[in-house]
Amino acid sequence: MRIFTAFRALYFATIALLTGSGLLSTYLGLRLAAEKVDGLWIGAMMAAYYAGLVLGGKIGHRLIARVGHIRAYGGCGGLVVAAVLGIGLTHWPEGWLVLRMLIGMGMMCQYMVIESWLNEQAEARQRGAVFAGYMVASYLGLVAGQLILVLHPGLGPDMPMMIALSFALSLIPVSITHKVHPAPMRPAPLEPRFFLKRVPQSLTTVLVSGLVIGSFYGLAPLYATDQGLSVEQIGVFMGVCIFAGLLVQWPLGWLSDRYDRAMLIRNAAILLLISALPLAILPSWPMEAMLPMGFVVCLVQFTLYPLAVAFSNDHVEGERRVSLTAMLLVTFGVGACIGPLVAGALMREFGPNMLYAFAAACACILILRVHPEKVSGLHRVDEAPVKHVPTPDSLASSPLSAALDPRVSNAAVAEQMKPTEAKAPMPEAEEESRPG
Repeated sequence: MRIFTAFRALYFATIALLTGSGLLSTYLGLRLAAEKVDGLWIGAMMAAYYAGLVLGGKIGHRLIARVGHIRAYGGCGGLVVAAVLGIGLTHWPEGWLVLRMLIGMGMMCQYMVIESWLNEQAEARQRGAVFAGYMVASYLGLVAGQLILVLHPGLGPDMPMMIALSFALSLIPVSITHKVHPAPMRPAPLEPRFFLKRVPQSLTTVLVSGLVIGSFYGLAPLYATDQGLSVEQIGVFMGVCIFAGLLVQWPLGWLSDRYDRAMLIRNAAILLLISALPLAILPSWPMEAMLPMGFVVCLVQFTLYPLAVAFSNDHVEGERRVSLTAMLLVTFGVGACIGPLVAGALMREFGPNMLYAFAAACACILILRVHPEKVSGLHRVDEAPVKHVPTPDSLASSPLSAALDPRVSNAAVAEQMKPTEAKAPMPEAEEESRPG
């Protein structure tokens, strides 16, 4: 409660920001479905958003360094509000793709500013609790966005105005803060070749998680519409499914700190396959059956990214964990761009149940690719297993979230806080190994 009080302004900004984001994702799916637009276009909308998030990770650093945190946050917030209102004023799906990408770019910059401020105000011993609070605020915002649909189920022009209102409210706490201006942080190097050699199974898990979760956020409203659910029922369905992601984080942390993480990832993939198959095989279900089955699927699928993050941290040294966080987020974003497009095409050709058939196929990839017995342990760090930390996995965070992660050493964070300058490339690993 003391931490919540200290950071309540930034948590409120996060809740408002994610309320708008969650409501916008579901609204676009329902709006396009009502206009009989096929699933490929709906998937493309979500892919454009995640592409914008990935691009915004690069652009945000430069913008913040040039104009400062508050101006960057306010400017990007204005861009997001204008783009949402533009969606409400036009009926041109091609233009919506551009606006959706701009929303993603603007929101990524806003995430970076919020996370910079949280890191600036959090003491080293508080970082884990502050990070968990940020994750809770993210999920609560996403759930709140779905509950708005329950209370106000219309898809008329007033809905984009409500979404824009949520985004506008997120500007207030940051714009009027009296806190010290955060120090600028330099972009973390990605080092893809190093991490592909060091943590291939973790990167595979993150990529698959992006495929599944990106498809869920983009296409689950279309799936629910094709099942005959009303707008209010779709809001309940989405809210229950997203709430499962929040609910599972703490029991998952208990398991992750006590059992082999590669084994947990493989078991989660098996459970995802088993739980998704009924929804994939039968073309229609009543609401009473969809809710518990959708809850169980999301309960499992939202464990993949946090497990992969913890698993990869077991095999990467502390000074490289800032770069690791950036690499994991980019990998997740790539998967989240591809997933909605593939699942949307499948749903157009074979029906709505292909959303869960796609999730089951992704689970099969993990079952085939993740093998605990192949983890050599050659690069396992001394403190492994590194403590599991609840992690938002809808890309509702930026590479700067590494600064809040207690698994990242203070020295690594201090290095990222230095002014941008030329930096020698990291040496590549010489060993050929098969660790996580």
